[in-house]
Amino acid sequence: MKTVITYGTYDLLHQGHINLLRRAKELGDFLIVGVTSDSFDKGRGKLNVRNNVLERVEAVKATGYADKIIIEDYVGQKIDDIQKYNVDIFAIGSDWEGLFDYLNEFTKVVYLPRTEGISSTMLRAESTVDVKVGIIGCGRVASRFPYEASVVNGIKVVAAYDIEPNALTKISQENESIVAYNNLDVFLESVDAVYIATPHNSHYDYAKKAIVTGKHVLVETPMVLLGFQAKELFKMAEERGVILMEANKTAHCPAFNHLIVMIKSGVIGEVVDIESSVSQLLDKSGREFDPNQSGGALYEQGSSVLLPMVKLLGTECRNINIYSRMENGVDIYTKGVLRYDHAICSFKAGLGVKTEGNLVISGTKGYAYVPAPWWKTDYFELRYEDQNKNRKFFYKWDGAGLRYEIQEFISCIVNKRFSTARLRRRESIWIADVMEQFQTRKNVMEI
Repeated sequence: MKTVITYGTYDLLHQGHINLLRRAKELGDFLIVGVTSDSFDKGRGKLNVRNNVLERVEAVKATGYADKIIIEDYVGQKIDDIQKYNVDIFAIGSDWEGLFDYLNEFTKVVYLPRTEGISSTMLRAESTVDVKVGIIGCGRVASRFPYEASVVNGIKVVAAYDIEPNALTKISQENESIVAYNNLDVFLESVDAVYIATPHNSHYDYAKKAIVTGKHVLVETPMVLLGFQAKELFKMAEERGVILMEANKTAHCPAFNHLIVMIKSGVIGEVVDIESSVSQLLDKSGREFDPNQSGGALYEQGSSVLLPMVKLLGTECRNINIYSRMENGVDIYTKGVLRYDHAICSFKAGLGVKTEGNLVISGTKGYAYVPAPWWKTDYFELRYEDQNKNRKFFYKWDGAGLRYEIQEFISCIVNKRFSTARLRRRESIWIADVMEQFQTRKNVMEI
């Protein structure tokens, strides 16, 4: 049996892709197709890919040409795959001619003719209508948004609104494409979507106003502080055909996504414990310590420390006990213990209190260790009883990390996906439920 292997992104699958797959299949008896992962594409700077890896795999499968589909996830994998699957022919489009000659050492390389006049790049260019985005709240986090958006296709940051004139003036002066507005209604008329980066307790009102006027909404974490508000906003958004997404940077981090996928595949066995910790030493005169702006450690960092639990163990938590050290009306340190049917978890969040800041996920076969700052990691380890089996994984983390969530937001708008697999709507609602539990002081003890 002659085995052929080929690779591609297969974004916006078109006739050119189908022709290449057919030609590759004709070279042998068994065709293996490598589809690039989302994290690998981002690592190569492909922030313009429209379809996520699951959609692209399904599209390739639907052609009927692939006998086996694998995920390409790292540089150098082609050599590993050729040897692993005992490949006879490596096939690739002729636009790559010469670039894969080094693989001749391992197998026969064949460059296949491309279909003229069609490509994913052309289709994206023809179908792309830049989403005009406006910023609500022009503080420290929002100041990074225009640059991060500039590396993502399909978006133009064109407007800003803030009740603070100085912040509004500053962001418009630093970004000539941004028009400053001091009237919210006029601002909303000028955009297709909004990014909300105001104090936590104003997220709900701004998001609701934007959704009612038919705008797509990306909201900084925590999206809202009450579970019923999250449910209401998601329902309203879907009824009006707009996208609502929580801007949880960690949820879109390439390394974190790969870690979650690997653990779900069983590499450390059944998960029985998760420990996550985030802490910052900040100026106590800032918003984060103001009870009138919903300051405090849990509101500020809860969306991060709770993320590994909800991604790996889901929303069916039996109970949560929370312990907080309060100071001037806000929690400067909070520890939580979560009990699931077959697992126990804990988190630490600190403002003005410093903790280790790592993530440890324990399983029946081994454990995952992610050092601080794990919430924007480019590295993690899998560790086992037999240390010879330990593995280290490295990924790119570019810029401030906002570009990953921006890219997914635009992809959801273009593809009309009301929920992203990286942070499901039910997961955002659960995180808001935990915030509500803290606000109502249910199972909360002050120390």
